[in-house]
Amino acid sequence: VLCAKGSAGIMQVNAPSRLKNPMLRVGPRGSGEFKDISWKEALTIATDWLKPLRETAPEKLAFFTGRDQSQSFTGMWAQNYGTPNYAAHGGFCSVNMAAGGIYTMGGAFWEFGQPDWDRAKLFMIFGVAEDHDSNPIKMGIGRLKANGGKIYGVNPIRSGYNAVADEWVGITPGTDGLFILALVHELLKAGKVDLNYLAQFTNSPVLVNDDPKSDDYGLFLRNKSGKMQVIDRKTGKLAAFDKKGVKPDLAASHKVGKTPYRTVFQLMAEKYLSDEYSPDAVAKRCGISAGRIRAIAADIARVAFDEAFELDIPWTDFRGDKHKTMQGRPVAFHSMRGISAHANGFQTARALHTLQIILGSVEAPGGFRFKPPYPKPVEGHPKPHFEVTPGKPLNGPHLGYPQGPEDLGLKPDGTAVRIDKAFTWENPLSAHGLMHMVISNAHAGDPYKIDTLFMFMANMSWNSSMNTSGVMDMLTDKDEDGEYVIPRIIYSDAYSSEMVAYADLILPDATYLERHDCISLLDRPICEADAMADSIRWPVIEPDRDVRGFQSVLIDLAVRLGLPGFVDENGDA
Repeated sequence: VLCAKGSAGIMQVNAPSRLKNPMLRVGPRGSGEFKDISWKEALTIATDWLKPLRETAPEKLAFFTGRDQSQSFTGMWAQNYGTPNYAAHGGFCSVNMAAGGIYTMGGAFWEFGQPDWDRAKLFMIFGVAEDHDSNPIKMGIGRLKANGGKIYGVNPIRSGYNAVADEWVGITPGTDGLFILALVHELLKAGKVDLNYLAQFTNSPVLVNDDPKSDDYGLFLRNKSGKMQVIDRKTGKLAAFDKKGVKPDLAASHKVGKTPYRTVFQLMAEKYLSDEYSPDAVAKRCGISAGRIRAIAADIARVAFDEAFELDIPWTDFRGDKHKTMQGRPVAFHSMRGISAHANGFQTARALHTLQIILGSVEAPGGFRFKPPYPKPVEGHPKPHFEVTPGKPLNGPHLGYPQGPEDLGLKPDGTAVRIDKAFTWENPLSAHGLMHMVISNAHAGDPYKIDTLFMFMANMSWNSSMNTSGVMDMLTDKDEDGEYVIPRIIYSDAYSSEMVAYADLILPDATYLERHDCISLLDRPICEADAMADSIRWPVIEPDRDVRGFQSVLIDLAVRLGLPGFVDENGDA
């Protein structure tokens, strides 16, 4: 499936807006006045700016990249440089959904998984634009409809995928979570939940401190080894959640001394069976009638349970218990930026994953299937790191998933370690960083001033909260001494994008057909759920300009700066 826009994509290789050579600003920022310089001069200037910072105050470099697919490499470069200030565009684009998914079920929508197109009988799609993962979704929808499946499109507008949906649910923007939780309410009320799945394969039976006066209120009961505790139905006694052969009890309660404990499932059911989540309570805000919400919930329940099936495929679960068949639930869901982009996107994503989970349709035939290497529990992901030492690498990866207050990026005085204020009490779960805050925070000197802003493929309109005119003012603002508030800006792009005119040094990138590149399963899996794959792009044409692939430029800079991982003990490449 190749649309007209995709077919025309190759024309960017001949676009007149392509940058042709390195440039140094000679006029005021924003004027677009540059002089052409050689790569030798450009790399010397960049090294002269960056080397003193690394040796004295690495945090004075803010290195942020846009829509590239080599974040494992650019992150490595920044880590070895030693700055804590690195992230990519995901903090503006997908972090709500990625964090919501990782913390809820060990993976997310986006490219981390896919519906089981061949077995699903009901498919509900939320806020998916036609530009994302488009060919697989188009082909999948075609297969699903050919198999007689039904599609619900939940979106304020009926275009694209919603135009081919069997039922369009024209929801009020930003209220998807309320609609989803009303469906959860109805399913719980009708008893249409997969209790065996919840007990065996989720943390629903784990015991939770239910004493509001306790310091551990809301936390799991754990044994001395840190294992989550459940009540085993076979013995009526405490057992580790992951113990082989354990049969967790969803309805259990327990006391440790005088402290009461109840299961996750009991607390969840109590919350979402409340009248505030009923269709009647949410209908007006969602713009969907209570009757229709009930009808959709009934349709989901009918397909999930009345059309359930089993596959004669033996398998072994995470406890080591063996099963002769796989339970299928032919109800699948998918969602992307239309959910993630909302301020409440994190909680909406979690609500949608909760709906999937109570139906037993995650990692189940007919439901949502992860791509390798997902799912991974939050403990399987790195934590963010913040320890800055002049002349040394950062003490670990910049980005990750905090598991407690001790993982936040705070200085002893409580101020932020990072220029974007990611991983603070303001933004504790900002797993991808907050690229859209970099320019405004650097301009404000909050939490501190920087010296050099180094950006790659980072249009100000995409990565600065859509405040283009305000960003232009910030980039051109001067202090009382007549110096730019953000002293130096290095920028790399293949095209003369809107950031170019506001930078001081331009390092021109090659187009995607002119350079090596990667779309890695370490970042965004490009494979199918049935097979692992990775992608390495090879250049197919030679540039006709004096440009270099940005990754190659970073390697050159790393050698000049003597970064570990790029030079040996003698400082040689």
